[in-house]
Amino acid sequence: MTLRPPVPEAGRSPDPAPGLSRRRLMRNGMAAAGALLAAAPLSGCATPASASGASALSVWDLFQGGDGLLMDDMIKAVSSGPKGFDIDRTILDWGPSYYTKLAMSAAGGRASDVAVLHLSRLAGYAPGGLLDPFDLDLLAEFGVTERDFTPAVWSRTRHDGTVYAIPLDVHPFIVFYDKEAADRAGLLDSAGELAPMGSPEAFLEAGRALAEATGKSGVLFGHVTDTAQSWRQFSALYAQTGASLSLPDGGPPEIDVEAAVRVVTFMQQLFDGRTNPNNLDYNGAMAGFLGGRGGMIMVGEWELPTLKESGIPLGAAPFPQVFGKPAVYTDSHAFVLPHQDDPDPARRREAHRYVAEIVKRSLTWATAGHIPAYRPVLEEPEYAALDPQSSYADAADVAVLDPPNWFTGSGSNFQNRMCQPLQSALLGNTSAEKAVRQMVREADALLRLPNPVA
Repeated sequence: MTLRPPVPEAGRSPDPAPGLSRRRLMRNGMAAAGALLAAAPLSGCATPASASGASALSVWDLFQGGDGLLMDDMIKAVSSGPKGFDIDRTILDWGPSYYTKLAMSAAGGRASDVAVLHLSRLAGYAPGGLLDPFDLDLLAEFGVTERDFTPAVWSRTRHDGTVYAIPLDVHPFIVFYDKEAADRAGLLDSAGELAPMGSPEAFLEAGRALAEATGKSGVLFGHVTDTAQSWRQFSALYAQTGASLSLPDGGPPEIDVEAAVRVVTFMQQLFDGRTNPNNLDYNGAMAGFLGGRGGMIMVGEWELPTLKESGIPLGAAPFPQVFGKPAVYTDSHAFVLPHQDDPDPARRREAHRYVAEIVKRSLTWATAGHIPAYRPVLEEPEYAALDPQSSYADAADVAVLDPPNWFTGSGSNFQNRMCQPLQSALLGNTSAEKAVRQMVREADALLRLPNPVA
């Protein structure tokens, strides 16, 4: 195997972890995508032949930093021994450019063998023929079946009854809290965990109690100029009301306006600019919590490594239930099979085996905070010993993803356009009613756009 590490950015050291076959970090936008599409075949053709005579299995993902190192470890684990894989791993920047490159490669029918996709983006890929389905009998042969995944997540792996994605994780929007401050505020149960809230009033009171305990602020939330945070919070709370939200092609959006106004009104009450600040951006909220200027922060579980390094006596919990139904906004990194015009059966079999072996090793992935989607891992004593990860594992059972449509999901313009009126409402620049009306208009405008891959 050969190693070609990514060219470091200015001021950044090269990735210290060795790759499996090659690790290429592409940061040059569509120019890089065009160069990649010109290769024949993509990604794996220049890889030295493996012992079996086949080229390395090509894998695309978007995991960098700590997640990238953990994925390295997992790939190394499945690549050792006589049945180990020869993996050609390509790492791309996450965001719209990743999904553009993935779509282009699949449209050309010369894509990687396996790729990572946010499950919330599946509706933009499977219907247009950009993905090939999984063979569930083949996966079962390698020890992975539908019953190994929570229904809340597995239900989103299908299009027209066919499975196109296998989840690696569930990564929810949760709360982290300072255990000592929460204890002084009287918010912990007998086991020392965050007690249930149960109502909007109880959560408002919890914010006031945390503010008194810290002498600063209660709950911190960074939303200003952010393209996803406000939507994550709104989506969780809206689902908790029991109301449904669907985006049928052609529109109009089907949303319970009364429930949505109730949710935005509560968000305004919670972040009143006094007990809990309403004008923080993402970095400001993180800095405030790390600096002891708040007792709780609403953020994704992916911030766990940073928060654990702070020395704060850290607790974590699923996003609190304040309305009638438990619900937590989440997404899921999932494996997909990008469309290939003439896939080799042996390579497809290896792709299935690779996905099965990786998800079965997701205890390693859990150390970064992600909830393993493969539920047998959650039953291992080693997972129960992870603190605070195991305290929010139940979030996977009540996972709520974006309503499916081609324009929704992580990194999408839909989330950005939903956040703008929500930000205005939280800053006090518009009413809850006007914010919801604008959200409906924005969703309706997106529904009237043609699907570019239909």
